[in-house]
Amino acid sequence: MSEAQQQQGAPSAQGGNAKRRKALTILAACVAVAGIGWAGWEWLVGSRYEDTDNAYVQGNIIQITPQVGGTVASIYADETDFVKAGETLVKLDPADAKVALAQAEAALGETVRQVRTLYANNGALAAQVALRQADVAKAQVDVARATDDFHRREALVGNGAVSREELNHAQTQLDAARSTLAAAQAAVVAAREQLAANQAMTSGTDVEQHPQVRAAAARVREAWLAYQRSVLVAPVDGYVAKRTVQLGQRIAAGTPLMAIVPLNQVWVDANFKEVQLRNIRIGQPVTLTADLYGRHVEYKGTVAGLGVGTGAAFSLLPAQNATGNWIKVVQRVPVRIALDAQQLREHPLRVGLSMIATVNVGHTDGPTLAEAPRAAAVAQTQVFAEQDSGAEAEVRRIIASNSAAAGLAVHGGPPARR
Repeated sequence: MSEAQQQQGAPSAQGGNAKRRKALTILAACVAVAGIGWAGWEWLVGSRYEDTDNAYVQGNIIQITPQVGGTVASIYADETDFVKAGETLVKLDPADAKVALAQAEAALGETVRQVRTLYANNGALAAQVALRQADVAKAQVDVARATDDFHRREALVGNGAVSREELNHAQTQLDAARSTLAAAQAAVVAAREQLAANQAMTSGTDVEQHPQVRAAAARVREAWLAYQRSVLVAPVDGYVAKRTVQLGQRIAAGTPLMAIVPLNQVWVDANFKEVQLRNIRIGQPVTLTADLYGRHVEYKGTVAGLGVGTGAAFSLLPAQNATGNWIKVVQRVPVRIALDAQQLREHPLRVGLSMIATVNVGHTDGPTLAEAPRAAAVAQTQVFAEQDSGAEAEVRRIIASNSAAAGLAVHGGPPARR
């Protein structure tokens, strides 16, 4: 190559290096600006949020189980059905419960009559005591008369006016009178003991509150409840799931038949890494999205509480980190997030759906654990309180009817016709 050509190529190489240097400088400047921008965003915005996609919808899954055994006669709810609290779900054959209730009612009536007889016996036993006391008075008169007869004859035995045999007869009559008096006195004591024993069974209470009547009434209430519980009702509003009961099935108490899921009472359990929990507090706002609806439906939630242990700590087979080889695994702690009820009505969720949760941790003045006990029940229902509403009226009816009948029997039956 000639010297002229070398001189001509040198300026072009220098120009290419300058362009390359300029491009690298611009690229480095862009990277530096992007880094500074990212650092600023992370400092001002990104550090205010903690997010996770390890979040799932949870809810109360209420198992419907019978309180008494029986044979399934009717089924009124199936999978995906919506039921209201108090609606009938399953009916069992009530024949056995009816028989048990009739037996308990008959036993209560019989007990009322027996207890009324106890109260009536107080008067009869008191009359017996009075009768025995009259016998004692009569026996005392007989003893006094026999004593006078004996003393008169004893005084006349010496002059021969009364024979020895007659004196012996007087002595015998006196001894017999004294024996009769002792027997009459013993009969008074026995009659008083019988009266005291009967009064001990009746004093301080009336027929309705007598222990025997109350025990029989409790058995009637128990049988009444068993009869009412042959109808299984929904404890809350919700949707039916996992129905396994079939017609004609013989089931025992406690057998799961179906589940009720109230979808208006769901929440989200978001499992945050332990390194993300530093600034999460109760009451912080949460933004959530569900794969079911996508990002165009955004739920507003609130941190309701933080779990007291990791998932591994409460697992069926907890990890044994003190044995063998060990590899550190970042643990997760469930954070409960309460959802807005209005949003749940507009866009209902299902139990088990996955969510993406983002917590705004900009304010860390809230507590990490609940500081006071809950003021009200977490959940409650009144449908079971109504099952024994008619039992008390039935008990009173049986006691009243048998008290009147027993009163006629104690007083000698119905009045004679004129």
